[in-house]
Amino acid sequence: MEQPRIYFPNLNGLRFIAALLVIIHHVEAYKGFFRMEHDDIPFATIAGPLGVILFFVLSGFLITYLLLFEETAFGKINIRNFYTRRILRIWPLYFLILLLAFLVLPNIDIFVLPRFGKDAIYSQLALKIIFYVFFLPNLACAALSSIPYASHTWSIGTEEQFYLVWPLLLRFFKKYRMAMMLGIILCYNIILALLKSPWSDDLPGSLVLRLFWPGFSIDCMAIGGILALLYFRKSRMLSLLMDNRVFYVVLMATIFLLAMGYHFPYLHDKIYAVLFGIIVLNLAANDTLSISLENNILNYLGRISYGLYMYHPIAIVLAFAICRNTGHFSNWFIYPLAMVLTSAMAALSYQYFESWFLKRKQQFTEIISGKEKPVN
Repeated sequence: MEQPRIYFPNLNGLRFIAALLVIIHHVEAYKGFFRMEHDDIPFATIAGPLGVILFFVLSGFLITYLLLFEETAFGKINIRNFYTRRILRIWPLYFLILLLAFLVLPNIDIFVLPRFGKDAIYSQLALKIIFYVFFLPNLACAALSSIPYASHTWSIGTEEQFYLVWPLLLRFFKKYRMAMMLGIILCYNIILALLKSPWSDDLPGSLVLRLFWPGFSIDCMAIGGILALLYFRKSRMLSLLMDNRVFYVVLMATIFLLAMGYHFPYLHDKIYAVLFGIIVLNLAANDTLSISLENNILNYLGRISYGLYMYHPIAIVLAFAICRNTGHFSNWFIYPLAMVLTSAMAALSYQYFESWFLKRKQQFTEIISGKEKPVN
């Protein structure tokens, strides 16, 4: 029997946009590392964190919908196969980056960052290795000194923690999934507020929670999950959420807020997650829109977006090394060069490294996601 297939258009394009936002943010940040003049652009300041939020919303939406569809098609969610698919997609490149960050790049001169010598990298080494190996890089980044070329994997840790609990929650709260997701958003933010209060110092484990909780961000993924659940159930709310006028107002407002670098004083991540969620829902499921991100280039760049995210710090530092040697430091040179190098690394990795694991992932796949042919 042919496997069921689900394809949401435009999501690959959104994945690429999310990766691009992170790259823009880090190009400006790395200018500071190298004591180069950098542009004080509010957009660049918030672009990276919001690119990650967009990734989280996309994950929450797509993973939730696929699991709901699998349950309907096969009668249950195969949690073991779900974990296996996530391992084969995430772990190989994650551990390759850790290997490069801990053992290889610190010993190559052009990749040694100012203020990040070997002493800074290898201090508390055993604890760092434990945190990174057991997918707690978000805790490592909050509690310990940064590891160049590995610190950005904090968001991969957050995603893995989400993958660990989400299918279990969907199974356990089968009759109360909407309440569960709303409860997660509410409880997450109540705990976050409590941890910021002075009297939380006396709570047992408050220090660890205070370091870990802000980067856990399961509420942003739950927002994506709620929209997936509404769409899966064909909720009457979709008539509002998928109204073209609502979509275009949300899209223009989001672009304006991003361009201005606006930071909401309260619930910043949540507000942007809701805006992103409405955009994701419409681009994925509203076929009356005149906007489309469906083309071969964006689809390919979205398909390799995991590599774009993982390799971009290496590519940016290499781009700066080329700039120093050529004397070209303009943004017109740095940004395209960083993007080309990042794309080349990600493409090579996808073709010659990740694809080997992706081929094995197919035997654990109940629902095919995407319209491209399986990796051969």
